[in-house]
Amino acid sequence: QVQLVESGGGLVQAGGSLRLSCAASGRTFSRYAMAWFRQAPGKEREFVAAISGGGGRTLYADSVRGRFTISRDSSKNTVYLQMGSLSPEDTAVYYCASRNVDYTTPYASRYDYWGQGTQVTVSA
Repeated sequence: QVQLVESGGGLVQAGGSLRLSCAASGRTFSRYAMAWFRQAPGKEREFVAAISGGGGRTLYADSVRGRFTISRDSSKNTVYLQMGSLSPEDTAVYYCASRNVDYTTPYASRYDYWGQGTQVTVSA
């Protein structure tokens, strides 16, 4: 049974940084693409970043490119999202997701497993 557990969310001031973690269990972690999505109140879930199983390919939403970095540590079965230059527009619940194949994609419907989410709030 695949489980994804996010952590690292919290309250941060605009311009600050935060690192989210997603601990995965229940499968051979390094074979599959992983991603981060976010959902703000009243808005649809949106793609943030994705990474291939081996970590060699990454994909970013235009809104976060250059500010956020996705990475993974297979020895720890963990995916990270390093977020910098945060603004109130980044406030959302952030979700970790995993596919059953090793192809990165920005489409939420193509991810097979999801975590419960972690709240990130950026104050002005």
